[in-house]
Amino acid sequence: MLRLFTTESGTLKEQTPPEKPLNQATNAAWIDAHDPSDEERAELQSFLRTSLPESDDVEEIESSARYFSDNIGIHVRSLFLAQSEGRHHTASVAFILQDERLITLREGALADFRLLRMRIRRGQVSASSSQELLVVIFEQKVENLADAIEDIHRKLEDVSYLVLEEIGSDLESAIDQLAMLEDSNGKIRLCLMDTQRSIAFLQRHLRSHPELQEMAREIMRDVDTLMSHTTFLFDKINFLMDSTQGFINIAQNKIIKIFSIAAVVFLPPTLVASIYGMNFQYMPELNLQMGYPGALAVMLLAGIAPYWIFKRKGWL
Repeated sequence: MLRLFTTESGTLKEQTPPEKPLNQATNAAWIDAHDPSDEERAELQSFLRTSLPESDDVEEIESSARYFSDNIGIHVRSLFLAQSEGRHHTASVAFILQDERLITLREGALADFRLLRMRIRRGQVSASSSQELLVVIFEQKVENLADAIEDIHRKLEDVSYLVLEEIGSDLESAIDQLAMLEDSNGKIRLCLMDTQRSIAFLQRHLRSHPELQEMAREIMRDVDTLMSHTTFLFDKINFLMDSTQGFINIAQNKIIKIFSIAAVVFLPPTLVASIYGMNFQYMPELNLQMGYPGALAVMLLAGIAPYWIFKRKGWL
């Protein structure tokens, strides 16, 4: 789908999509290509007079393939955070920045762009140029990443209570939750690192726009702060993971301890029973009238003695 956005008095407005959107693209400040069909890609390529990057090209990680400029414009390919089925993943968005417009090429639903469109419909997004619009998109991206970090922190507090305070909690479930939070935190940190590189590249091309330079520097300061938060979350996740595994090991050791003590307690009675179970012809105790009760008493005392010793030493 192709969406067109124009600026009116410095405020972004979304155009009502016609049958042929690019017929009205001359005055568009932003062309958003969201999962474009083959026909729409061909139409956009004809309008731009250049080929659009394929999915494999957008996903390349080397800096020279993600940040460059040519006769078409300035190219930036940045990672955005997405969520599906309760798990976070990353998706690359290709930006083509021209003097008169911004073109974005993306696949899948991204919360950053959905929220930005909602704000545009309410008249809350101000951008007088394509350069300012790109900086505003990155500003929106960092705000959403900050919200995601706050959400992870709240979930981590719940897991912390589950592991460290709640009695009889499901520790295996806690490990699953911690693994998901660690994965999400890693994806957020990856997006922040990518944003740092994107903003650093853009700053070199915004030297003639001091107000946008200041906005970019503010975004960089926010990213630095969020990076330190992700480091703190990684440390806390690792601590809780180690604590959870330690509690699981303690519980398993208690079970093994019970079996070990039970084996030691029953060993002396088993020895006595084994001795009097031997089939020798001459065993003096076999002729005793109280031989059987006596053997039972010896077996009982032999079992009680180790239990009493363990109890006295505080091993039970």
